[in-house]
Amino acid sequence: MTERPTHAPMNQFAHRDGELLIGGQTLSTLAARVGSTPFYVYDRQLLRERVDGLRAALPPQIKLHYAMKANPMPAVVGLMATLVDGIDVASAGELKVALDAGADAAEISFAGPGKRDAELGQAVAAGVLVNVESARELPVLAQASQTLGLSARVAVRINPDFELKGSGMKMGGGPKQFGIDVEQLPGLLVEVGRLGLAFEGFHLFAGSQNLRAASICEAQLKSYELARRLADLAPAALRFLNLGGGFGIPYFPGESRLDLQPIGDNLAQLVERARTELPEVSFVLELGRYFVGEAGVYVTRIVDRKVSRGQVFLVTDGGLNHHLSASGNFGQVIRKNYPVTIGNRIDATVLETASIVGPLCTPLDLLADQMDLPVAQIGDLAVVFQSGAYGASASPQAFLGHAPCAEVLV
Repeated sequence: MTERPTHAPMNQFAHRDGELLIGGQTLSTLAARVGSTPFYVYDRQLLRERVDGLRAALPPQIKLHYAMKANPMPAVVGLMATLVDGIDVASAGELKVALDAGADAAEISFAGPGKRDAELGQAVAAGVLVNVESARELPVLAQASQTLGLSARVAVRINPDFELKGSGMKMGGGPKQFGIDVEQLPGLLVEVGRLGLAFEGFHLFAGSQNLRAASICEAQLKSYELARRLADLAPAALRFLNLGGGFGIPYFPGESRLDLQPIGDNLAQLVERARTELPEVSFVLELGRYFVGEAGVYVTRIVDRKVSRGQVFLVTDGGLNHHLSASGNFGQVIRKNYPVTIGNRIDATVLETASIVGPLCTPLDLLADQMDLPVAQIGDLAVVFQSGAYGASASPQAFLGHAPCAEVLV
């Protein structure tokens, strides 16, 4: 009989007396402090350790930017702004949160297709770097520059002719709504110069959620070499090169954590090449999920225990309305379980096969499908690990009129 693959150990959190510890507090104490379930909780010490660990693995010349789309909770953004070198935003709403959090406007970049004219004007007024993703944006930025008397800072996002192999979502290569096709770049760069925009560099983002260091290294090398070739066509010296991110975390059985050493070694070689080939350039890595994903959990209380034709169902007070990703309805083709446990019975040795389902009137509301879990009762707290990214803000919280969930940083 073949053994089922298991999840990577969720050992980033300690436990005491059978309860998960987050930010040094037991799960039941946190639930009492929050006052209701469900809720997300993020551990600030784990966020610090993740940034410090990444810096230690990479050359010091690499700047780290937090892609706040992964978790835009203002308290999280405020903390991350003190830990990283810059923030990447994808809307005027995110831009406001980043600026309110104290992020340095000079190190904020604004990406995304379909930027409205008003948003582009706000970006110019704030002095942030706009990652241009369409020729349509150029005259709008030029007009905003003229009206405000400020230079529009721009980098051009390139849709390359390659993709990040093995990525969860491919965001480059082939027809894409993101960026400018590489074959269209020569003409667009001429237009950037003609309009007098303050050109600073290039942005490439080939894919996300990748656990294969070799694939990430290959994409970074190809991105660098493409940028080097295009630099000769640019209207100014290349000073900014965003190599994207793509660093994944292990969600599903059989997955292992990303090995950073080959990536650090590869980037060290690129930094050395750039000393002579692109002497004014600053390298940027733009990461969201990798920074925050493992530092957060989703907590929901069991409100019913049912047995249907021999199968145990643990019914909770939250589900896909708060955590769409864990339900499998946020990009999974074949649904797989996130790592899940009963957070107040963490030391239990007696297990049972059970499914954890939410309170919604749909069979899609499934947080754990026939997993081996500690035997749970009504009132216990179910925990979904790897929930610090694409959780509350990426979920349909108004669905079926249930109350929204809380978020806390401890």
